[in-house]
Amino acid sequence: MRLSDLASAAGTDAAEAGDTAITGFAIDNRKVAPGNVFGAFQGSVVNGEDFIPAAISAGAIAVVARPEATVEGALHIASDTPRKLFADLAALYFRPTPATVVAVTGTNGKTSCVEMTRQIWRMCGERAASIGTLGVTTPDESVSTGLTTPDIVTFLGNNTGLAREGVTHVAYEASSHGLSQYRNEGLPVKAGAFTNLSRDHLDYHKDMEDYFAAKMRLFTEVVDADGAAVIWADDEWSERAIAVAKERGLRIFTVGEKGKDIRLTSRSATPLGQELTLEHDGQERTFRLPLIGAYQVANALTSAGLALVTGSDPAQVFDAVSRLQPVRGRLERAVISQSGAPVYIDYAHTPDALSAAIAALRPHVTGRLITVFGAGGDRDQGKRAPMGAAAVEGSDLVIVTDDNPRGEDPETIRAEVLSGAKGARDVAGRRAAIAEAIAEAGQDDIVLVAGKGHEQGQIVGSGENMRVLPFDDVTVARECAAAMAAGGDQ
Repeated sequence: MRLSDLASAAGTDAAEAGDTAITGFAIDNRKVAPGNVFGAFQGSVVNGEDFIPAAISAGAIAVVARPEATVEGALHIASDTPRKLFADLAALYFRPTPATVVAVTGTNGKTSCVEMTRQIWRMCGERAASIGTLGVTTPDESVSTGLTTPDIVTFLGNNTGLAREGVTHVAYEASSHGLSQYRNEGLPVKAGAFTNLSRDHLDYHKDMEDYFAAKMRLFTEVVDADGAAVIWADDEWSERAIAVAKERGLRIFTVGEKGKDIRLTSRSATPLGQELTLEHDGQERTFRLPLIGAYQVANALTSAGLALVTGSDPAQVFDAVSRLQPVRGRLERAVISQSGAPVYIDYAHTPDALSAAIAALRPHVTGRLITVFGAGGDRDQGKRAPMGAAAVEGSDLVIVTDDNPRGEDPETIRAEVLSGAKGARDVAGRRAAIAEAIAEAGQDDIVLVAGKGHEQGQIVGSGENMRVLPFDDVTVARECAAAMAAGGDQ
């Protein structure tokens, strides 16, 4: 691609641009190479426009930035929404792309849905991958870790790399941050899914309406105009999401007890999962889902909807749903203690997600449900007390501990959680809390460790003082159980 081609696509004078070859795109001036296009954006902490001179010194031949930004020595491609323009232009450069791409938004369930969609496609014979909180999961099950929504250059580069490896189907998470910052633009997206909406990220979004609007960009702008919207119909925000998708003219595919396209008619718990009966296309189907919890049903059927609207065979899809494997850190059974109590790990870190995880385990508890959790520092403080309330409402014993304290005092965070968790225990140190829960649990009890799920580290401090301490809830739970069995201390 030549700079003149890019300038023409951006509506800038192509003659002024010249015929220089573009070698890549970058949003970090330290990663700029000669021939790159640099994106300079204003952020909440750092202003990328301050690094324009450094990027040009490193070889940037064009800079996408606001009209008022100062650009000397390179082509200034100006826009009032530079993030979006940069994404659109980068999408012209990164080719090829997978033929079938879907995206999932919502507060909870995104990670499970994209991974389950990948599994369903794979069992239907497609070469499929997923991109999200767990990283990039490829057809051979290899995983590279990353952010829920990586930066636009990484996102597009990953998809081009997957396409070159023969991947034809990709499901990715569309977070509210990613949607509002144009970090997952540019791909032809055949379908989008909406799972649910509850309080989260109000440290970034000004209120729930702003949060919802950010999510809805998936339907109003990202999904192809002739694409489909798969919507879990049983959430309180579902009708509004359906209205947004209808206004865009998308094909509507609803799922759930209120769903018109996949209607769940019954669900009953089994020792290792649950039995489902549903109606699709005039046909009733009954099968076993090898996962526990109502929200896992929502994730699985939403994923089935994405596979169906992108052309997969229904018989193969529902057979695949009956063989889904658990997603890392999502009600993942880590260990069974010496006393016989299973210990589950879940990523739940909002009041609704915590309630859902607890509700998922409740039918399988004959004794007590013991919940261990905390809240992250430097994040939405308003959800801490409601998380505490959700935990004590559904659990028999609650232990409040540390999550990722970041730059806040862990004791202060725990106190705010405990303000809503009457009768809960306060245990400083996540390992100590997990060990105490496992030691407390008897044969008929279940332990839930919530909040960090798949995460491999605990974030302590902020800025230059930030450290990521190795910490995996699954590993720690196994170590605590083993130490207790051996009669040791943690």
